[in-house]
Amino acid sequence: MTSVKADIILDAKGLTCPMPIIKTKKAMENLVAGQVIEIQATDKGSRADIQAWAQSTGHQYLGTIDEGEVLKHYLRKVSADEEEEDKKHPNVINNEDLEKLLNANESITILDVREAAEYVFNHIPNSISIPLGELEEHIDELNKEEKIFVICRTGNRSDLAAQKLVAEGFTNVVNVVPGMSEWTGKTLSINDSH
Repeated sequence: MTSVKADIILDAKGLTCPMPIIKTKKAMENLVAGQVIEIQATDKGSRADIQAWAQSTGHQYLGTIDEGEVLKHYLRKVSADEEEEDKKHPNVINNEDLEKLLNANESITILDVREAAEYVFNHIPNSISIPLGELEEHIDELNKEEKIFVICRTGNRSDLAAQKLVAEGFTNVVNVVPGMSEWTGKTLSINDSH
C-alpha cells in the first residue's frame, strides 16, 4: 500500500457522525498552515462529511485512500492569507497556455512545489515534486538552462518558488496561475494505481 506523508495522524476509527468531524476540527486547531492531517475512519459516510467540512471551513481536501475497513482522509490546513493575490514574479503563464504546450509535446520542466501529500493525490504527469519548504536543499536537481514552469495550488507558493529560483541564478522561470486548483488538463493520482 502506498503511504502518504502526513504531519499528524488522527484516529477516528469506530466513531460515527459527527465525531470524526468534531475530532478533526479540534486536531486542525493544532496544525500550522500548510501541514497535512491523515484522518483514519471506519464510518463510510466520513468521506462525504470530511469533504463537506473542508469545503465549508476553507481547508483543502486532498483525497481519500480506501484500505478496506479503514478510510484514510487527507486534509491540508490553509491559512487565511494563502488565498490573497500577492504575486511578485513577473513571468507568468495561465493554465490553458501551459496545457497547450504540454499537448504540443513541448519539452518543458514542470516543478510542482505543493506538499508531497497534495502531489500524490493530483499532479500533472512527468512533473517534478519538490515542496516549497524543501526547494533550497534540492535546487541542484534542477537544470538552470531549462525553462521551468512552477506550479502550486493557487499560484502563491509557486510565485515564492519562482523568486527563489531567480535569486539562485535561474533565468527562465515561469509561474503558473491559477495553478492546480483550476487545472483541467491531464493528471495522475495515487488512486489511479488501485
